[in-house]
Amino acid sequence: MKPIKMTLLCAALALAFGLPALAAGEEVAAKKPRATTRESRAARPEVTPDIKDYSELSGQVVYQVLLAEMALQRGKTEFASQAYADLAVRTRDPAILQRAIEVAGHARRLDLVLELARLWVEVEPDSQRAQQVLIGVLVMSNQLDGLAPQLIRMLEADKEALPANLLALNRMFARSPDRQAVLRLISQVCKAFFGLAEAHYAVAVAASAADQQEQALAEARQALEQRPEWEAAALLEAQILGTKSPAKAIKSLQRFLERNPGARDAQLQLARVLVTEKRYSEARRLFEELLLAYPNNPDVVFPVAILALQENDTALAEKQLKHLVTLDFQQKSAPYYYLGQIAEGGKRSDDALAYYQQVGPGEYYLPAQVRSAAIRSRSGKLDEARKQLRAAADKSPELGVQLSIAEAALLRDAKETEAALELLEQELGKQPEQPELLYESALLAEKLGRVELMESRLRKLIELQPDSAQAYNALGYSYADRNTRLPEARQLIEKALQLAPNDPFILDSMGWVLYRQGDLEGALGYLQRAHSQRADPEIAAHIGEVLWMLGRKEEARLTLREAQKKDPSNEVLTEAIKRFAP
Repeated sequence: MKPIKMTLLCAALALAFGLPALAAGEEVAAKKPRATTRESRAARPEVTPDIKDYSELSGQVVYQVLLAEMALQRGKTEFASQAYADLAVRTRDPAILQRAIEVAGHARRLDLVLELARLWVEVEPDSQRAQQVLIGVLVMSNQLDGLAPQLIRMLEADKEALPANLLALNRMFARSPDRQAVLRLISQVCKAFFGLAEAHYAVAVAASAADQQEQALAEARQALEQRPEWEAAALLEAQILGTKSPAKAIKSLQRFLERNPGARDAQLQLARVLVTEKRYSEARRLFEELLLAYPNNPDVVFPVAILALQENDTALAEKQLKHLVTLDFQQKSAPYYYLGQIAEGGKRSDDALAYYQQVGPGEYYLPAQVRSAAIRSRSGKLDEARKQLRAAADKSPELGVQLSIAEAALLRDAKETEAALELLEQELGKQPEQPELLYESALLAEKLGRVELMESRLRKLIELQPDSAQAYNALGYSYADRNTRLPEARQLIEKALQLAPNDPFILDSMGWVLYRQGDLEGALGYLQRAHSQRADPEIAAHIGEVLWMLGRKEEARLTLREAQKKDPSNEVLTEAIKRFAP
């Protein structure tokens, strides 16, 4: 794509997004290169601006200019802006008006900028720069009424850049909260240019943002009719359709690709929508075609790898992820994390640790640290695993709670439950109302038989977070599992189910409390629903027990043995097998 040159509309757009005022010493007409944003904001005037020949100014005017510039140099922006504004109103000099606007902008006096900009347009009605400033400040102050004629004049002033400026139009109003007003304005402005597909596209974007999807769709299709090969319009049409019907979005993209088979962005978007609709085989075929055409494009390579992972094709996933880290791809933590998962699943612990070590700050850092520590702990290096987690906490203090919980989990899995609880108790001493610490310490307390501590922690959590489904569920399940206070247990679990109706563990809890209350058929329904959502070994153990009590003993044995194949070390499942399917 060709770079868009700095046009009149682009300049107004820059003003609308609040560029800083010119520093003193820069020419008012901006003939010299600007400093960087950081430099211009930090700059302080050292010399007076080159407003015009001082011989034409009275001594009083020169004195006021110098006074304002000295105030600006000393950081007294309010005084400087007011002094320049008074001078600009008195002299009506265009150069002084421009400098006054710049100083008022630096002082964040939007009201003053607007007043001066209107005066500048009155003094110089043909000045393009004055029009830019007025439009920019009207946009910033969200005063859209009556703006259409000025925008149309500005767009017409640069015919060569008109298509690009129409596409940039919506960006001018990105911060406006009144999307309906923006739609009305852009519709008014673009009506004058409906001979161009870009005008219809701009209205479609504004309509979509204003939640006028029918109008948005009609305008996107009009743009596509005027430019049938235009990918941006095809993607916009699919995006609008996808809000209500992904299937229609897929058909729309497929029709476009039949006419334009080389449209890469449309192919990519189609593949992504196919994935979201779980049409994996179609998506994979499309990605493989893209991979042949663009073997070194990260936007193709990464989705191919992730889709291969979803389909459990670890060989292809590993190949593409290894290739991805050699490319110009900014977020390399993601492929390194997935490579670590593949290596870990393949029992290549050293490779997994090496990959996880490459994961930097961001969303993958915490799980990479937790997985690395688990690998070390499983290999008998618990102390080393704990040191690693503590080092990570020192490096990323904002993750301290999660890393402490991960360390406690390592201790629990190593049968050092007392030490795990003690660790969380220490953390709670620093943060006594931290919800995650309260929840995890309650679970450990229950495991140790410290029921009163467990109950007090969960009740405190419910008090702090009355919408915490997990807290209600944990407390209710603890009663049901110990076959005590069953009416209260059921009330707690029902409350949890109201808050999270599709959570498989809460469904399991509901099944379990019904089982304890003697409703075997009702219990089985909830448990099977839970297991269909998550094939957890403990849910399978509960199903096996209920089936056994219903007299369906062969089904119970089959359920337990199938679950054992997937998770042979689960304690709850092992105990159920000993009792019902020895």
